[in-house]
Amino acid sequence: MGTDFRDLEVWHLAHRLTLDLYKVTSEFPKEERFELVSQIRRAAVSVELNIAEGQGRYHSLDSAKFFLDSRGSVYELQSALMIAKDLGFLTQDKFDDLDERLNVVGMKLNGLITYKRNAKEK
Repeated sequence: MGTDFRDLEVWHLAHRLTLDLYKVTSEFPKEERFELVSQIRRAAVSVELNIAEGQGRYHSLDSAKFFLDSRGSVYELQSALMIAKDLGFLTQDKFDDLDERLNVVGMKLNGLITYKRNAKEK
């Protein structure tokens, strides 16, 4: 595994998702700009920033902690997107696409967490 976060497929997936969520939320009602839009964007950014920070940590358990934080933001984001769908800001198809992509990021994070927890400190 490389030492640069940009070597991680999960970071690239999270980054593309963040960019797409910025575009999607720009179409939400203006009154949601400081509410749901802000929450969705912050959670999306948190996913990829925690991956980057975790990859930059020296000790495996430190890395795992940041990957866990990232996974928590994935769940936060899934819940926020459900709210957006239920309020009619997202179509079912768009929600399904974003949710599936979040599931992939979550599964890849689970793999990283397991790997880091099992890694021997050097």
